[in-house]
Amino acid sequence: MARIELKNVTKRWGGYYAVEHLDLTIGDNAFVTLLGPSGCGKTTTLRMIAGLETPTEGRITIDGVPVFDSDEGINIPPNKRRVGFLFQNYALWPNMTVYQNISFGLSNINEPGVSVNENGEVVRDEKATGPARKLTKEEIKRAVDRVSAIVKIGQFMDRYPSELSGGQQQRVAIARTLAPSPRVLFMDEPLSNLDAKLRLEMRSELQRLHLTTGSTFVYVTHDQMEAMTLATRICLIDNGRLQQYDEPLTVYNRPNNLFVGDFVGNPSINYIEASGKEVQDGLALRFFDGQTGSFHIAGGQTVASWYQENDRLEAEEKRLAEEAKKLPGYVEKTNKDVPFPYHIARVEEPEVEKRPAPGREDFVIGVRPEFIRIDPNGAIEGEVFSAMPTGMETTLKIRVGAYLLTAVVFGGMVYKIGQKVRLSFSGENIMLFSRQNGKRIANGSFTV
Repeated sequence: MARIELKNVTKRWGGYYAVEHLDLTIGDNAFVTLLGPSGCGKTTTLRMIAGLETPTEGRITIDGVPVFDSDEGINIPPNKRRVGFLFQNYALWPNMTVYQNISFGLSNINEPGVSVNENGEVVRDEKATGPARKLTKEEIKRAVDRVSAIVKIGQFMDRYPSELSGGQQQRVAIARTLAPSPRVLFMDEPLSNLDAKLRLEMRSELQRLHLTTGSTFVYVTHDQMEAMTLATRICLIDNGRLQQYDEPLTVYNRPNNLFVGDFVGNPSINYIEASGKEVQDGLALRFFDGQTGSFHIAGGQTVASWYQENDRLEAEEKRLAEEAKKLPGYVEKTNKDVPFPYHIARVEEPEVEKRPAPGREDFVIGVRPEFIRIDPNGAIEGEVFSAMPTGMETTLKIRVGAYLLTAVVFGGMVYKIGQKVRLSFSGENIMLFSRQNGKRIANGSFTV
């Protein structure tokens, strides 16, 4: 078990920032997923914590002990950090049996004060001095028996990797990683080589494994479903910058910005462009080329007060950025951060056109598919564009004028393409974003 802290960690190649000034705390016994699109910096972050990649600057501590510090010249090698790494490619030795694969790392341990307790756990006396010792055959067997029981592969000890299924091979790789009792277990997309059904089963196994071992898990994935179902907290990264670090349902229901809202959720969130003014009881909005509605912010916050606080924060961020430019060794970022190109679903996608810069009366409404209700009394008239039943639920695409909305309807109702329906928006988890900067202003209800 271990607590991991990253302070101002940066990795760049020239002016390309793979990870930019990342501050992150991973709690003891946490299961954190590093989530984001390909090339966003999540694997680089994982490799820097593990010691497989050297940061350009910053500080990393594990259990309060610095393993990297650019100012103090500390860079502890991976084999001294007591971490386990499970790669996308399981890298099992084809000429070794399952037992030999699992025990391989244990037979190479040669440290003072190391032993295996009666529970099969490798324990280390950090204060031990004197000659190093290797584990005995009996100790290695106890450790192998423990981890093979955890991942349920005890009956395969004499088989070779080629005689195992993909799921069984992955269990062997997990057992081999767990055998030395690492403080932290790193996993880089370990389920990507498995079929859909097996991936689902292994998610459940990894969740159980986390509870059984009590270890800290750090898991890299670009699959938001894996992140949502496995993690205690999600760390969402884009273009090397941390976008949000929260519990899964917080990320889903209260995304920090348009990128987070779009990246998390399947089917994807509906984005609706709207413009309007703040009135006494909320916002009076125009959307869908002429429809009108009102947005009532939950909690009593106003758009004006949100912008006031946001202006203060952005001014402080700009001041710090200007100060950073004056520091020795400053390198300008070439992979510039650009506004997220959120997608408005239309029946016919228009050609790219230049539009005037949005102002403070321009918004984006975010509606999760489950909050669109088929309502005979709904104010919005639509037409079923496509219907995809799965048994428990049906995913509908509904045409509203030139626009498309995605809805998830629970139950066994059958919908036909071309069928006329009426819609309304339910609940108080409809999201209001600023079109000017892409940030979420508030959640609330949207009435048409």
